[in-house]
Amino acid sequence: MNKILFTVILSALISFPMLAQEQDSTAMPPAQEEEPAEQQVTGPSKVFYGGTLGVSFGSYFRLSVQPMVGYNLTPKLSAGVKAIYEYISDSGGNQTITRHNFGGSVFGRYRVIPQIYGHVEFAYMSYDVSNPLNPSQRQGVPFLLVGGGYVQRISPNAGLYVEVLFDVLQDDNSPYEAGSPFISIGAAVGI
Repeated sequence: MNKILFTVILSALISFPMLAQEQDSTAMPPAQEEEPAEQQVTGPSKVFYGGTLGVSFGSYFRLSVQPMVGYNLTPKLSAGVKAIYEYISDSGGNQTITRHNFGGSVFGRYRVIPQIYGHVEFAYMSYDVSNPLNPSQRQGVPFLLVGGGYVQRISPNAGLYVEVLFDVLQDDNSPYEAGSPFISIGAAVGI
C-alpha cells in the first residue's frame, strides 16, 4: 500500500509542472494577440507554485508533503508560504507507532543569478509526541532556516530545485541535531 501511495504522489508531482506548462502555453484569443507589444506580459509569472515530496522506507516509513505558493516581488526578490504535513509509521519496536505532524512557513528568496538563490524561512511545526500515558500530546517547535538553492529549468515556465538550509534558532524541543542540514528537492511552476 505504501509503495502504491508513493508511486501515485511521485507521478503527480512529476507531471504537475508539465501539465501546468501546457495550460500556460495555449494560444491567446485573436483579439488579444493584436494588442501592442508593450501591453503583453512576457517573462516569468508573478505567481509561482509547486512543492516538495519526501519519502523514507523501511521499518521507519516517512511521507512529507510541502506544497508552496509564492509571488515574485521583483525579478530577483520573491516571497511565499508553505503548508507542511508529515506522516510517520515506525514499526521498529514491539508495536507500530503512527504520527501526524503538521505546520507551515513563510519564506523569502533573493536570486543571486537566475539559477542560484539565497533563502530565509520561518517555519513552525506541531509534532506528535504522544506516548501511552498521554496519547494526544503535541509540541510546537519554531525554526529559522537560512541557506540557498539551485534551480534547473525543465521548461520556460517550470523548474526543479534543490535547497540546503540550516536552522539557526536551534530550539531545545527540535527533533533535529544541531548543524544538521535540511535538504529539499522539489518542482515549481512560474519560476
